[in-house]
Amino acid sequence: MHRRNAAFFAAVLISSAATAAFGQTSPNGVGKPNLQNGRYMYTAGGCASCHAAPASAKCDEPKAADDLKPVGGRCLKTDFGTFYVPNITPDKTVGLGGWTEQDFITSMTQGTSPSGDNLYPAFPYASYQRMKRSDLVDLWAFLKTLEPIASTVPDHDLSFPYNIRSGLSVWKGLYLDGKIFTPDPSKSAQINRGAYLVEGPGHCGECHTPRDTLGGIIGAKKLGGAPDPEGKGFTPNITPDKTGIGSWSEKDISFSLQTGFTPSGDIMGGAMAKVQQNMAKLTKDDRDAIAAYLKSIPPVESQHSKKK
Repeated sequence: MHRRNAAFFAAVLISSAATAAFGQTSPNGVGKPNLQNGRYMYTAGGCASCHAAPASAKCDEPKAADDLKPVGGRCLKTDFGTFYVPNITPDKTVGLGGWTEQDFITSMTQGTSPSGDNLYPAFPYASYQRMKRSDLVDLWAFLKTLEPIASTVPDHDLSFPYNIRSGLSVWKGLYLDGKIFTPDPSKSAQINRGAYLVEGPGHCGECHTPRDTLGGIIGAKKLGGAPDPEGKGFTPNITPDKTGIGSWSEKDISFSLQTGFTPSGDIMGGAMAKVQQNMAKLTKDDRDAIAAYLKSIPPVESQHSKKK
């Protein structure tokens, strides 16, 4: 996939303000939300990685000021223009304070804002649609407990025609199927748990899988590595191929997710550094489950290795 296309589809979520009040009941019939699980999903989904304000005046500063203050403002600079991440605190003016639970679930699973606008598919709703509705309800409940903070987030500065969101309806028709993750009965409970975390909240394939010319993930090359979304190098192959993590054991993978150290002694850097920090906060059982799943998937030869 061309770097420009990859960068565009790595652009951040645009969210529009809505006028409805926070919902007090769950239309999804999942019962009382579990706030502890909601916070866990917040971590597993890497919400702070994008939505927490940068730690410096630089909008593309990789470090966050406060993971529990997702006031937005982080930017992604691409050939198509600059994208700014929105505020997802419960602020009623610029955040999600005017959203209902159903508004939130619709944005996470259908890529549509409360006002009916399409959201850019780099906000990984194509992955989040796989999440259990109970996990989404818990996540929403947790977000409502955060401090409502007003912030100023610039409008996206995009070139034509990428500033026209109506065209994203075509993309949705091609690549959004609305399916929730279904466990594979032929696999162990551990592997299914890992698959859910990788394919759903973790949305690993959004960066680690190459895309076609329209920006859709190429399923046959799932997790086989891809051009970096920001156009800086190549995102690694995390399949059990020799060009990926074929030489890594499950213990190696789990240990790397916990510590940031690879089997060769290198340290995970770049965007993966923040991902690893989130993975370190998961339970050991979940890191082990992710490792078991990654070792169970079909090996894919890295595109990067073919270009050498």
